[in-house]
Amino acid sequence: MARNNHIQSCGLDQSSQLPVLNEGAASLFNSSSILLFPGFCDVHVHFREPGFSYKETIRSGSNAAAAGGYTAVCAMPNLNPVPDSPENLQPELDLIRKDACIQVLPYGAITVGEKGDALADLAGLAPDVIAFSDDGRGVQSEEMMLEAMRTAKELGKIIAAHCEDNRLLRGGYIHEGAYAAAHGHAGICSESEWGPIARDLDLAAKTGVRYHVCHVSCAQSVELIRQAKKTGVDVSCETAPHYLTLNDSDLQEDGRFKMNPPLRSASDQQALLEGILDGTIEMIATDHAPHSAEEKSKGLKGSPFGIVGLETAFPVLYTKLVLPGILTLSKLTDLLSRNPRRRFGIPLQDDYSIWDLSESYVIDPSKFVSMGRATPFAGMEVYGTCKQTVCHGQTVYQENGGIEHGKKNGH
Repeated sequence: MARNNHIQSCGLDQSSQLPVLNEGAASLFNSSSILLFPGFCDVHVHFREPGFSYKETIRSGSNAAAAGGYTAVCAMPNLNPVPDSPENLQPELDLIRKDACIQVLPYGAITVGEKGDALADLAGLAPDVIAFSDDGRGVQSEEMMLEAMRTAKELGKIIAAHCEDNRLLRGGYIHEGAYAAAHGHAGICSESEWGPIARDLDLAAKTGVRYHVCHVSCAQSVELIRQAKKTGVDVSCETAPHYLTLNDSDLQEDGRFKMNPPLRSASDQQALLEGILDGTIEMIATDHAPHSAEEKSKGLKGSPFGIVGLETAFPVLYTKLVLPGILTLSKLTDLLSRNPRRRFGIPLQDDYSIWDLSESYVIDPSKFVSMGRATPFAGMEVYGTCKQTVCHGQTVYQENGGIEHGKKNGH
């Protein structure tokens, strides 16, 4: 059918051609509340396979992403085997080719086994990975990170850093703030995050590597990155929906509020929003990290770190930031699609999602496509329903019609 000139599109360049919609998709545009968005891109997800398929699989994770309007995601390497060599990466690549319904791009590990003792086979991994990261563990050794940055620079790859100083954790598991003090919990200080960021920014300045900071959560981190950008360091960063919309005053004695880094103070939350508005923080990633219900049933202290977020990201951010006028819809689209794609070199290839922004619903984890159920947003009323997601021209999600599997792995 002809191109649909009446489509309301958000976040597309004037030069961008709108996709040719099939008849079913075109029929959705009968209301001013229906908008088409470029396919969202999440540069930080955990799909748990191979090695931990009882938590999530490539199939279930990519299905959840499609249901949330995502057409490209970058999967972190804390797997079994850890993808620290071409041989250890191959099982993940095989699963992606077999089961992914959207584009799933794997990270390679920075160090062997993510243990920080020896550099992984970065050159061997480079052709098949989007970037290098030891996410879930910070690279503790300055010398090891320097070597990794030098090698990544030669290979033209990004180093995406989980910044955490193990010496400063001291058994903490939520933010070292008012809630922890009032309820007798061990806290995680903000310096455990911003200290390694300061170190890495110096190393990035020396090496010229493209450096990306994962899940920024505190004010000091934002300011360090802001100042580094002013001096020309090639640095980008992400934060997550929960850090922008919640803080430690929202904590409950429930594992669904436990993530790493933790929800921090209201002033940290405000600093993150300011970083979003002034461009210091260029992208929002979910850090989608599923665990089993049993694992997450052990409260703040006993549950593992991690929550899910692919299916709730856009509705939560639209409801909490766009509707109150904190962000424009165009800015949110940049944060979820254009900016991460530009930084990580992931082009749009007839990728889009269609949303009805007038529809509200209450977030119910039992209805998630993901195998994970732990979310601090359970019970929240949000606006925005994904009607359809199209990846590389193929419908991969249709409301009330489920998932249509394709092979969108990009390898």
